[in-house]
Amino acid sequence: MLRCLIIDDEELARTLLKTYIDRLHFIEIVDSLESPLNAIELLQNEVIDVIFLDIQMPELKGTDFAKMIPTTTEIIFTTAYSEYALEGFELNALDYLLKPITFDRFLAAVHKIKKGLQPTILNETITIKSGYDLHKIKYRDILYLESDSEYVIYHTDNRKIMSHQTLKLLEETLPANIFMRVHRSFIVNRNKVTALKGKDLFLSEIKIPVSSTYHEQVKEQLF
Repeated sequence: MLRCLIIDDEELARTLLKTYIDRLHFIEIVDSLESPLNAIELLQNEVIDVIFLDIQMPELKGTDFAKMIPTTTEIIFTTAYSEYALEGFELNALDYLLKPITFDRFLAAVHKIKKGLQPTILNETITIKSGYDLHKIKYRDILYLESDSEYVIYHTDNRKIMSHQTLKLLEETLPANIFMRVHRSFIVNRNKVTALKGKDLFLSEIKIPVSSTYHEQVKEQLF
């Protein structure tokens, strides 16, 4: 679970980020503050993985406050002014989000820190219940998952396993640095993707449709 801090003097901006964060299962808000001065003591007592930090604030600019932040904490700058982008990246910020921030752009930024913190778990396995049988397969052997009514079909190179569960639950529990939802009926293994042609994603010769909801996210994160 990623622990984050929001610092922005605008209440609407803080509320928007909170709304986005609440939609994700792998990140939690430790606090939401309107001034960076209120965060100094908190950073001394709490482990914070990432700070969503506004730049233009009345008491202390975000870029100045960033120089006081522990190097173990990542910074994602949020601002309405594109001219601060260069200064932000010179401070080794993880990302720079220009307001108004879309959810897709926010998600792409968050996945950068998530990838950096998560270990490689391609060799880990998942146990799948299919009827009365239990199957253990490695994450790396799963090509994609397909929703079929109240069931999910696990597709590998040499077999298919059907399990009574939902794609929504799997999206929340499978490691997001390996698997990605690309359609209401499909989750793909990121490491198996070879091409995006129009609105079709290819896993070598296998073609998977990408819905408009996920299209920009797929381009930003997989290509």
